[in-house]
Amino acid sequence: MKKTLILCFIHGFKGGESTFGDNYSFVEELRAAVIRELPGISIKVLVYPKYETRGDLGEAVSRFRSWLQDKIIDYEVAMGTASPTVEPSVRTILIGHSMGGIVAAETVMGLAAEKPIYTEDGIDKSGGGPTFNHLMFPRIQGVLAYDTPYLGIAPGVVAYGAEGHYQTAQSALGQLGSLWKMVGGGGDEAAAAASTALTKAPPAKSDDGGWGWGKIAMYGAAASVAAAGGAAAWMNREHISVGWSWVSSHLEFVGCLARPEALKQRVAYMEKLSAELNVGFANLYTRLGKGAESKTVSMVGTVLGKDRTFCVVPNKQPSGHWIPAVNDSVADEIGAHVSMFEAKKNPAFEKLLQDSSGLIGSWVRRNWSDGSHEPRSRSQQPQQSRQLQQLR
Repeated sequence: MKKTLILCFIHGFKGGESTFGDNYSFVEELRAAVIRELPGISIKVLVYPKYETRGDLGEAVSRFRSWLQDKIIDYEVAMGTASPTVEPSVRTILIGHSMGGIVAAETVMGLAAEKPIYTEDGIDKSGGGPTFNHLMFPRIQGVLAYDTPYLGIAPGVVAYGAEGHYQTAQSALGQLGSLWKMVGGGGDEAAAAASTALTKAPPAKSDDGGWGWGKIAMYGAAASVAAAGGAAAWMNREHISVGWSWVSSHLEFVGCLARPEALKQRVAYMEKLSAELNVGFANLYTRLGKGAESKTVSMVGTVLGKDRTFCVVPNKQPSGHWIPAVNDSVADEIGAHVSMFEAKKNPAFEKLLQDSSGLIGSWVRRNWSDGSHEPRSRSQQPQQSRQLQQLR
């Protein structure tokens, strides 16, 4: 029976169908590159449909996990796999952009955990973390992340655009609060608390060079969400609480970036899982090149490194395999972050494909040799059916 490798793509915060290129161009090009890398294995793709990037991260992970399990069960049934948990014919690479990489990491930890308990921040990381089960289903061969802020958003993202983000976010939240009061809505305390949180000074840097929540580091996302929420609230002023709920629920989804210690724990658990279960773990992160715009930074207390990246790059703790994806064309970190899958805006697009397919190939070859299984006998069919029924 021929082995099948699934490349499963997950978009990030406020992403959607166009995240991985127009008409899924990056999806198809990466699939073609992996086919060349692994000629003895059938390569298929799954793209997780656009989902609401709001509410508890744990809930989003749980929904994705259920969707993925159903898809892989269908593949295993179609392949007639004799023992899908012990010797699966299908293995999966989870590929996530930005927050999608965090969803991917949390998913594989949940699949491998002996007793997965989901919290608002994903898998419960209290009490020393999960104990991993070698017979996870679906079998995840690797987590390939693109520009995922596993350790937070880099200070440079803040420093080179903070004044504008600050004014936009503060204005949007202020307008939302004013609209709330104009129409006699309740919840003034919640609106005031959110505005206060955004206007406080940023905290000190963490040990890994990031700002954690960084308050100001979240202005870009906060401004976008708050502005949209303000418009929604005005259009639905009879139900203005719905507008504020929309804003707060989206900020809740990225709230995991507010907890620097939890960020470090997640990476540490992925390192542990990678070592114990031989699951690949890498992050291809954007870095500005020759096209970086020159700006004078006036923010007090900002500490910048020599490289301008979207996400904090680890310099102390083991954090998987991090590879820079240098973009010599774009002028700022956000531009690099959102255009990394567009060949016209990313001169290093081909290198990104090469690095990605090379990683995937190495993860598969080191623990799942090329080739095919012999077709199962008819006597194995009942066992296979019972196993998949239990998994359902």
